[in-house]
Amino acid sequence: MGHYLMILVLILVPLDRCYNGYKFSDTLGHIKTQTFANVQQRAVQDLISRILPNRSSEFSITINSTFTVDDREAFQIKKLNDKIQITATTGVTAASAFNYYLKYHCHAHISWEVSQLALPQILPAVDIVITLNDRFRYYQNVCTTSYSFVWWNWQQWEKHIDWIAMNSFNFVLAFNGQEAIWQRVYEKLGLSQDDIDEHLSGPAFLSWLRMGNLRGWGGPLSQSWHQRSLHLQHKIVERIRQFGIVTILPAFAGHVPRAFKRLYPDTNMTKMSIWNQFPDKYCCPYFIDPTEELFQTVGKLFIEEQISEFGTDHAYNCDSFNEMDPGNTDLTYLSNVGKGIYKAMTSADPKAIWVLQGWMFYSDAFWNDLNRAQSFLTSVPTGKMIVLDLQSEEFPQFTRLNQYFGQPYIWCMLHNFGGTLAMYGSAGVINTDVIEARAAENSTMIGTGLTMEGINQNYVIYDLMTEQAWRKESVDLSDWFRNYSRRRYGRKDEHAEFAWQVLKDTLYNFNGIERLRGQFVVTKTPSLNIVPWTWYNYTEVFNAWNSLILASDNLKNSPGYLHDLVDLTRQVLQDNGDIYYEKLVKTFRNKDLIEFQKLATIFRGIFLDLESILATNEAFLLGKWLEAAKSCANNTKEEKLFEYNARNQITLWGPWGEIMNYAIKQWSGVVKDFLYPRWDEFVYALNFSLVYNVTFNQPLEQGLIFLLYEEPFTFARDIYPTEVRGDTIQIAKSILARSWYTNTEFVPTTLKTIPVRNRKIPKKYQKGIKRCNSNKGFGGTSLEVRRGSSKIRDLNVMDYYFS
Repeated sequence: MGHYLMILVLILVPLDRCYNGYKFSDTLGHIKTQTFANVQQRAVQDLISRILPNRSSEFSITINSTFTVDDREAFQIKKLNDKIQITATTGVTAASAFNYYLKYHCHAHISWEVSQLALPQILPAVDIVITLNDRFRYYQNVCTTSYSFVWWNWQQWEKHIDWIAMNSFNFVLAFNGQEAIWQRVYEKLGLSQDDIDEHLSGPAFLSWLRMGNLRGWGGPLSQSWHQRSLHLQHKIVERIRQFGIVTILPAFAGHVPRAFKRLYPDTNMTKMSIWNQFPDKYCCPYFIDPTEELFQTVGKLFIEEQISEFGTDHAYNCDSFNEMDPGNTDLTYLSNVGKGIYKAMTSADPKAIWVLQGWMFYSDAFWNDLNRAQSFLTSVPTGKMIVLDLQSEEFPQFTRLNQYFGQPYIWCMLHNFGGTLAMYGSAGVINTDVIEARAAENSTMIGTGLTMEGINQNYVIYDLMTEQAWRKESVDLSDWFRNYSRRRYGRKDEHAEFAWQVLKDTLYNFNGIERLRGQFVVTKTPSLNIVPWTWYNYTEVFNAWNSLILASDNLKNSPGYLHDLVDLTRQVLQDNGDIYYEKLVKTFRNKDLIEFQKLATIFRGIFLDLESILATNEAFLLGKWLEAAKSCANNTKEEKLFEYNARNQITLWGPWGEIMNYAIKQWSGVVKDFLYPRWDEFVYALNFSLVYNVTFNQPLEQGLIFLLYEEPFTFARDIYPTEVRGDTIQIAKSILARSWYTNTEFVPTTLKTIPVRNRKIPKKYQKGIKRCNSNKGFGGTSLEVRRGSSKIRDLNVMDYYFS
C-alpha cells in the first residue's frame, strides 16, 4: 500500500509544480480542443496552401497531442529530405511554427494589411524546438466585432483566421449570429417583432447593444441580416475549431428589451443608466436582477439555443457592468449577483467557464472598493472564471486586485480604441512586463492576449506582443525593429532601418498613464480650446519620415513599404496640424490678421495633403468601408441604413454626436468631406471675425458646423473610390519638398478674399433657425436653437430618414 501511495505522490508533484498556465488544470482542463488530430493536420496543410500555393508541398505537418515540453504545448521545426517537417501539439501550435519559420528563417512577413513572401529558392535548414509559455492565448475585444469585422465576408474571415492561428491564439471570441439566437429566445418569451425591432441596434453598434449600453440605435435588423450572420458564424466556428482553437461564445448578461417590463411586471428589473448622454429612445434597456428566477430562465434558454446551433467549447463571455454600476453596494448582493450570472451558464452547461472582461475594474470608480470587487470575483468557484486584464500594458489591475483574489487572469494588450489611426505603442513595456507578471509571486496569470478595439493599425506593436506567447526573456528591441524592417519590406535598407530605430525610440516608446486614443487636432471637432499633447520629439519623427522616403528607390515595389510610407506621412501631417493649430490660435488671440492668414493657409493645406497621400493606398480608403457595408444589405432601404451605420460610427457615433470623433478614421474621403469642411468653416469664421472686427461666437459656430457639415455627412450617399489614386512616393516627396513644414517659408495667403458664405440650413432644422437683419455675424445667420436643445433632440433622426 505504501508503494502505491508513493507512486501517486510522484505523479501528483509534477502537476502541482506545473507552470502558471496549468495551476488551474483541475478547473480549466476541459477547456481544450475536441478536434481530432487528422482534422487539425489537414487544416494547417490547407492554411499553408493558401499562404504558399506554389510551395506548400515543401512542408509536412504532424499533430501529436503528446508532443509537449515540461507539459507545455510545443512545436518542432526540422528540415529533413528537403522538406520542412513541423511536429506540434495542436493545429494552432503547428500554424504558429509555420509562421515562426517564415519570420525567422525566411525573413517573410504576414500582417493584417500586407504580406511579404519572397522566400529563398531553397528553404533554409533548421532544427529547433519552441515551447509556449501559457495555457491560453486570447484574441479579440467585444468591440472589435463592430469597429473592424462588422461588414466582413467569409473571404476576409478566412484570411484573418489563418492569421489568428499563425499567431498562436487558441482562445478566441466568436460573436456573430447571436442576435438571431436572441430573436428566437425573445419570441419564446412572448415578445412581438415590434418589441424586438425596437431593441436590436444596427450592425455597426451591436457591441454596445450586447453590453447593455444602448438599444435600437441604427436598427432594426432584418431577417436577411440574421441569416447572413448565422451562416458566417457557422463557417467561423467550424474553421476555428479545425485548428484546435477554443471558441468563446456569449452568455446572458441580464440586459433585455423594454418590453420585458410590460410582459413580466412582477420581476425585479431596473432601467440601465444613461450611457454617454444617449437620448432615451436609444439607451437604457432593462437589466434583470441576476437573483431573479427570470434571469435564470432567459440565461438558460439563450445558451441552450446557442449550443443547439453552434455547439460549445464551454467558455462564455459575459459583461453585465461594462461602464455601468451594479446599483447596489451591499457585499452580499454583489456576491449573489455573481452567483446568479454563473448559475445561468451552468444550468445550461455544467462545464461552463465564465470569461469576464476586467475593464469595469479600471473604468468604474465603483470597484475602487476592494471589498466590492472581492465579493463579486469570489462569488464564482476559484478557477471557474477567467478575467481578462484588459489593458495590462498601461492600466494593469491584477496587482491592485490581489491577482483577482485567486481567479486566473490573462495579461492583455488593449492599445487601440475605436480603430483610430495613430502611430504609437509601448514596446518597452510589453517587452518586459509580461515576463515579470508571469514570474511574480502568487501569480494567477494563465495567458497573454490582444484586446484592441480595432485592428489594421500599428502592426509592429502587435507583432511584438504576439511573440510573448513563446518568448522566455526580453528581446533586444534594436535588433528586433531592424529585423522587422527587413521582414516587412523584403530586403535590407539602411534608411528604412534608421527610420524604424527612431520610431522605436519615439512613437513606440510610450510609458505613462495618459489615456492614448490616437486623437489629433485635425480629427477633433473645431475649437479654440484644444490642448495638443505628445510624449515624443516632433523633429525626430520628421527625420524618420525623411529617412523612410530616402528608402523609396530601393523599396518602391514593397507593399509594406508603401503602406508604411502613407501611414508615417499621415502621422507627420497630423503632428504638423497640432503644431500649426497652436500657432494659429495664438495669432488669432493676438488679433494678428496677416500672420493668422498665413498660418491658416498652411493649416488648411495640411488637410489637402492628407487627402492626397491617403488616396494612394487601399488601406486608407473610405470607399472600401462604405461599399463593404452596402454589400451586406438585402435591398435598397437596408443598403441606405447600413451606409448610415458605417458613416455614423466613424464620425458622430450617435444621433447627435454623443461620442463624436471617438472612432474617427483618417481615410481618403473622410478627410475631404468631413474633417476638412468643418475646420475650413471654423477657420473661415475666425478669419471673418478678424477682418470685420466682430466677436467670434464659438458655440454658435460649432452648432453650425454640426448642422452644415457633420450630420449631413452621415446621411450623404456620395460614392467614393475603392481603387487607389496617385503615386505614394511622388506625393510624399512633394509634401516633404514644401519648406513650410519646417517653418522656414510661408505660402501665399488667399483667405482675405474669401466671400461671406451662403449657408443652407437643413430643412428639418428650420424651426430652430432665425435670420438676422444685420450684415454682420456669420453669413447673416444665427442659431436660435443649437444642437443639444430639447427642440432639436425631439426630432427622431432614424424615423426621419429611414421610415
